Amino acid sequence: MCGVQWARYWRAADRPVEAMHAHFTSHRYHRHSHDAYSFGVTEQGAQAFRCRGGTHTSAAGSVLAFNPDEAHDGRTATEDGFTYRIVHIGPSLVAELLPRLPLFRDPVVLSPELADALRGLHTALQEGSLARDEHLMHAVRAMASHVMPLPTTTRATGSASAARDLIEAHYADDVTTEELTAATGLSRFALYRAFRAEYGLAPSDYQRQRRLRAARRLLADGRSAAETAALTGFADQAHLTRWFRRCYGITPAAYARSVT
Repeated sequence: MCGVQWARYWRAADRPVEAMHAHFTSHRYHRHSHDAYSFGVTEQGAQAFRCRGGTHTSAAGSVLAFNPDEAHDGRTATEDGFTYRIVHIGPSLVAELLPRLPLFRDPVVLSPELADALRGLHTALQEGSLARDEHLMHAVRAMASHVMPLPTTTRATGSASAARDLIEAHYADDVTTEELTAATGLSRFALYRAFRAEYGLAPSDYQRQRRLRAARRLLADGRSAAETAALTGFADQAHLTRWFRRCYGITPAAYARSVT
């Protein structure tokens, strides 16, 4: 499989909204999640991904719908790769537009109207349009009307959450398996099974995800990639760059330059 890959990224300076337009032929997303609602539309080709215990395919015209913290990966499903647009919208912004935060049932939705709404929002974001908020409202409400919302669920309160809390508090440190098992009272294998069942990621992947989210905040604040790597627990800038690209499809430098 070969071909030219490209990715263009934008993020709003004043809102929790980010967007990407990309074409991938060989790039494979490592299993990860976002702290935002992620709505995407596949324009050409098809992409396959694992999410919610199953494998799904988004062909041209299909819409992706990921809830916050919903673990997934991604790869091309065709020889020629795929082109797609995706928008990440923070829950706080969705809460301003809907009476309550929804949880979307299906990760792939077939709706030409919804796909058009997302394309319009994506264009407004990358062009810095004055109509951005109007497109944003239209797209979020279109998502809510086309996808069945589920009742809001509470976060885990058992052993897995104790391990998660420890990782959250020390995400930049070298947290050991022994520390996690001591906090939960589980064996290392029972801990792994419980954690993955609850959060969709292994503990090490979850910690790396928290490091990457912290890195995004620091990069957005103007910190250098080298300083960001040191502050968030990565071995060095190259280590940060490698994982940033694997999970987000772009480099830390590209993300830092993406503000509109």
